[in-house]
Amino acid sequence: MKVDVLLGLQWGDEGKGKLVDALTRDYDVIARFQGGPNAGHTLEFNNQKHVLHTIPSGIFHPDKLNLIGNGLVIDPVVFKKEVDRLTGFGMDIRKNLFISKKSHLILPTHRLLDAASEASKGAGKIGSTLKGIGPAYTDKTGREGLRVGDILEKSFLAKYHCLRDLHLRKISQFNYPFDLQPLEDEWLASIEFLRSFQFVNGEYLINEWLKAGHRILAEGAQGSMLDIDFGSYPFVTSSNTTCAGACTGLGVAPGRIGNVIGIIKAYSTRVGSGPFPTELLDETGERLRTSGHEYGSTTGRPRRCGWLDMVALRYTVMLDGVTSLIMTKADVLSGFDTLRVATAYKINGKTTREIPFDTEAPVEPVYTDLPGWKEDISGICEKESLPENLKGYIRFVENHLGIPVTIVSVGPDRNATIQMA
Repeated sequence: MKVDVLLGLQWGDEGKGKLVDALTRDYDVIARFQGGPNAGHTLEFNNQKHVLHTIPSGIFHPDKLNLIGNGLVIDPVVFKKEVDRLTGFGMDIRKNLFISKKSHLILPTHRLLDAASEASKGAGKIGSTLKGIGPAYTDKTGREGLRVGDILEKSFLAKYHCLRDLHLRKISQFNYPFDLQPLEDEWLASIEFLRSFQFVNGEYLINEWLKAGHRILAEGAQGSMLDIDFGSYPFVTSSNTTCAGACTGLGVAPGRIGNVIGIIKAYSTRVGSGPFPTELLDETGERLRTSGHEYGSTTGRPRRCGWLDMVALRYTVMLDGVTSLIMTKADVLSGFDTLRVATAYKINGKTTREIPFDTEAPVEPVYTDLPGWKEDISGICEKESLPENLKGYIRFVENHLGIPVTIVSVGPDRNATIQMA
């Protein structure tokens, strides 16, 4: 058996949570491999909306196993709130949720460091979610972090106080006002709550599952264009969001990766700062934002909206080794007379099909115009009933990327998915 990987190919918010939930029936295990509470995977069913930040999106299927991999950073406070909400729906997730001992902890001072650092940047802010993600990963790579397994050690509080005090010295340099006590009290109470879950050696467990023939889907967070190495640095997240991150974030060898399912929105969005060549700062952009309800599920911030960018998609398809595509939010494009797709960039008068190294390069998108469709497609259940112009739009994407679109999503509900192949 091999691990299939599902990840976003744009700047995040592609609809990964819904699709993982929809695909879970075909798998035995769903495993998150990077990120943390900066993720917001939204699922809708039975007239209820659920947003998951840390817990894998397969959790709503009681017969499936879920793993929080070593590549994640976990905020115990956010995790407890997430579990409490699920418990309110009558769910007991302790029996089918496993947490890698090697995943790192987000401390309250990580969040304070995040906020203080971002505030100090003024107009140069990178658009952090202020969840403490960056500082937690900084401590991880600096070999100073606390891991979930440390909770079980007698020296845990001493380690915590040591790292906390180091953070307080750093925060003092920013002249940033804060009150740590209530944050710390809530965090320590949440640590006790976290102890009630199953801590495992995730790398051993997932390979045992593979050996036993379990079907495993690795669930990515954020999007490939936000990868710490290959995204629009420094306007990126702090982890590897590309397919390679599934190997290091779960402990599986590259040769154990199977299908790579790339999710793309039918248009483009981005939250926070950073280059966005196809961004629309006009009525069309506002129409996409309103029709698509484009507001961050984690931060509530309005998303920047624009046309589909094939230059970025060719790049992430190459990096991820994508074998199939899922297109989401096709219903949002209903009613447009003309749809535009960027197929190249023009930089300083020269046309290129590559992402520039310089994030401040003056990029002018080179567009191809395609006919839109007027029909409301949100109630369609079969591919034969889709408008011909939407089928043409899908074929255009497939031809440019050389990969089939196997599923099209036409609404937020888990059932609003159309099998194309």
